[in-house]
Amino acid sequence: MSAIHIFVDLLAGRREAASLAPREWDGVITVARAEAMLATLAHWLKDSGLPPSVAALFADQRAAVAVARTQSLWEAEMARRALASERIEFVLLKGTAYAAAGLSCAEGRQIGDLDILVLGIDIGRAENELLEAGWEWVKSDPYDDAYYREHMHELPPLIHKARDRMIDVHHTILPQTHRVTPDPLVLMAEAVETPTGFRVLSPPAMACHCAAHLLADGDLQGGLRNLWDFHCLVGDFLKDDPQFHRTLLDEARRHGLSAVVRRALRLSNHLYGTPLIAYEEPFPLRYKAERADDLFIQRLLARDDWGRPTHFALHQAFYIRSHWLRMPPLLLTRHLWTKWRKG
Repeated sequence: MSAIHIFVDLLAGRREAASLAPREWDGVITVARAEAMLATLAHWLKDSGLPPSVAALFADQRAAVAVARTQSLWEAEMARRALASERIEFVLLKGTAYAAAGLSCAEGRQIGDLDILVLGIDIGRAENELLEAGWEWVKSDPYDDAYYREHMHELPPLIHKARDRMIDVHHTILPQTHRVTPDPLVLMAEAVETPTGFRVLSPPAMACHCAAHLLADGDLQGGLRNLWDFHCLVGDFLKDDPQFHRTLLDEARRHGLSAVVRRALRLSNHLYGTPLIAYEEPFPLRYKAERADDLFIQRLLARDDWGRPTHFALHQAFYIRSHWLRMPPLLLTRHLWTKWRKG
């Protein structure tokens, strides 16, 4: 069995850590590191029987990610202070939102950029306030700047010149040119407050966004981590809402994300064992596999035991797919031609 299959089985609980041979640990650790999930694995196996060297590595990973989690929440506080003078409300997204809400997917999760969602009417004021508070542009190219502002779902990325931390300021959750257009006003209006005082998306909206980020806004790079987030979110929210699958699909229909969320549920069930609950009322909810699901699974598992990507043609196909979903053909052709000319 390949290292990436063993890695997934360990997270899903289908394999015991104590059953791994030393050589298998080498491959699993390499793959987990390549997927940015080594600390996640370290957290979920912290009470398992581990070889001493693996246990020591995992302890270091848990300590490092705990520091990073504190840093991410502090960066969110800095954004809150920067936007407070103009009373600009925002909602945390992705990793920092999971940490602020105390969700299980935040345990061991590496958190990179700070992602926030603001109302479209506030985007200009938010930009000005962040620039005054010490953030500066990462993208200096005029074409890239214009592309973000005219077509994307966020401002060009900003980085703080003193703390060296990036922030992505979203005004919706998918590019403006995408074939699917979730309603950011609904997302903002139904956001909930965490015990730490930050606002995050409602549970079904958070799971919808996770699925959209995984399947509708990219080429599945980092897909195993994003799918693990989705798996954990569904498990967490089922505890408070036994009908969460129905709640989730109802939310997905409001935003045009039904097909995306259904596929995320099927893939997550296949790889991580996410529970699936079928219904007949008030609308049919089933999970019949689709032929394309196999391609998604192959793409998610496309690594060798050294952590290197495999199936180059499949990677390219999903890269093209990601752009095809984001842009109409004429805009896509012009964008790719411009990027190619610029090297």
